[in-house]
Amino acid sequence: MSPSELSLEPIRADALILLESDQMILHLEFQTDSDPKMSFRMLDYRTRVYRRFPKKTMRQVVIYLKETSSPLVQENAFILPNTRHEYEVLRLWEIAAEEMLGLSGFLPLANLGKTSNRPEILRQVAAKIDNIEGRTEKSNLAAATAILAVLVFK
Repeated sequence: MSPSELSLEPIRADALILLESDQMILHLEFQTDSDPKMSFRMLDYRTRVYRRFPKKTMRQVVIYLKETSSPLVQENAFILPNTRHEYEVLRLWEIAAEEMLGLSGFLPLANLGKTSNRPEILRQVAAKIDNIEGRTEKSNLAAATAILAVLVFK
């Protein structure tokens, strides 16, 4: 095998956020469906980031947006003999929607959380967004909420 056979295809993370001040990289991967290659992709992202920033720590989180019974959404590691890479997984339908209402950045995701009254959660999200003073933040949160609400409201 020649070195050129090991060349890397470009990959794009859904969200790769570099936190310079903490010498940390936060990688958020948003998924609507399970992906049999997710564990390998997370390892791939990690090793590529390590090549560029070997001194930075990295936190990786896969955020599943839509409820599914697929066992793939339970996976949080890529494992081979002598190789193990772990990452965090959030299944939003398992997190109480009310918990997300307290954090403005999570407001668009609250509709995807665990609740017995989804229309009421949407009303509460809308009210909290209405109370935000920053015009740009308010419009961004409202747009994200509308886009994500489509996943649970038909």
